[in-house]
Amino acid sequence: MLYPLKFKPIHKTTLWGGSKLSRYHRHDAGKLKQVGETWDVSGVEGSESEVENGFLAGNTLNELVEVYMGDLVGDAVYGRFGNQFPLLVKLIDSAQQLSIQVHPNNEIAAERHNMSGKSEMWYVLDAEPNAFLIAGFCCPVDKTTYLKLVAENRLEDVLQKHPVSKGDLFYIPAGCVHSIGAGCVLLEVQQTSDLTYRIYDYNRVDAEGNLRELHTDLAVDAIDFENWRNSKIVPAALHNEVVKVVDSEHFISNIITLDKPQEYDLSTIDSFVLLTVLEGHLRCKYDDDYITLVDGETVLIPASMNSLVLIPTGKVKLLEVYIQS
Repeated sequence: MLYPLKFKPIHKTTLWGGSKLSRYHRHDAGKLKQVGETWDVSGVEGSESEVENGFLAGNTLNELVEVYMGDLVGDAVYGRFGNQFPLLVKLIDSAQQLSIQVHPNNEIAAERHNMSGKSEMWYVLDAEPNAFLIAGFCCPVDKTTYLKLVAENRLEDVLQKHPVSKGDLFYIPAGCVHSIGAGCVLLEVQQTSDLTYRIYDYNRVDAEGNLRELHTDLAVDAIDFENWRNSKIVPAALHNEVVKVVDSEHFISNIITLDKPQEYDLSTIDSFVLLTVLEGHLRCKYDDDYITLVDGETVLIPASMNSLVLIPTGKVKLLEVYIQS
């Protein structure tokens, strides 16, 4: 019988990473420095998540998909993605600003790399004063103008900066130029892909003193110049109800704010569900057992589970993510 699964975070050191992720339960990086990301639910080859709880502890997510198929991810999801787990969940700590970048869509990624594209969403878990994110352009830009600005190192002139604070939420579709500014801690949910086209990187050098590679030619054809705007998503402030925030072909995400125990009915969803605690403390009761979750933790609820009871301690805010059937 499958049950809610927790995974061991996979720490990733980066040029721009910091030390803030160690504040989150089970995310202590030990002696590692500049941890920019933890991959908390991952089926990416070479970085497969390992189960931490229950009798399946020690198995990787990819092994479970291969064995349990639709019981784990949902019949429709398995039919669409096969043994590839379709989503990747990360925590991100940007001690420095990330490069300006864009991700290709499914069609371009398949043609060029035989991979899926990369659309993603961000939820701001913490932000220092004056922190910002870049998402989209501040005015219409065509391909010719874009290439001229890149050549002149003036692309920042047309990028849209969004001041951010804890609780802000953005959807970044493939083709949207974006960057994470310094001083942000984010939860990121994305398609299972590690494809990034780096456009500009402030002339930074890597550990060997080399300028980081840019992907100007690849990026220009991946940018969606028509849909140049991007805005913060502001969910309705409702308690004990499901509030939809992202409705895309790649994933559905909802905010659930609870202040009392609630039956969590999953019988109509033919998909696994990823449940992340954004704020607070939660017990998930199932059969004769339960697991606990605190802020920053994600649990994978198998598709074969039809219901649980969610028991918050005080008020808790959750992000629910699944694949549309």
